[in-house]
Amino acid sequence: MAKMYAKVVGPVLLLVAVLGLILGDKSLLGILNIDIVEDLVHVLTGGLLTAVAFGGSASATRSVVGGIGAVYVLVGILGFFVPDLLGLLAHDYTVFDNIFHLTLGVLGLGAVAADRGGAVTA
Repeated sequence: MAKMYAKVVGPVLLLVAVLGLILGDKSLLGILNIDIVEDLVHVLTGGLLTAVAFGGSASATRSVVGGIGAVYVLVGILGFFVPDLLGLLAHDYTVFDNIFHLTLGVLGLGAVAADRGGAVTA
């Protein structure tokens, strides 16, 4: 499951990052915050997920998906309480941003949990 998660979420995050970089400091579809810092994080995490999805070992994939999943859960929770992430973002996170990050994180951690004790396929 972790490999499948990485194959889907990695390219999606890269697409969101590219759209964000093209649009600049506007919101994506009027609901998703895009700032340069956010875009760079999406390039980094999307690139890591894509790399392990198509070339990483099963354990590397689980490690990357688990680590990124935990970070996204943390960012999703923090976004509700500190919407500018302590000044890192020019524009505050929206509720949609927080739910998006929480969903990505929980799904990533769930994919890793589903792989425990079994082989990663896909």
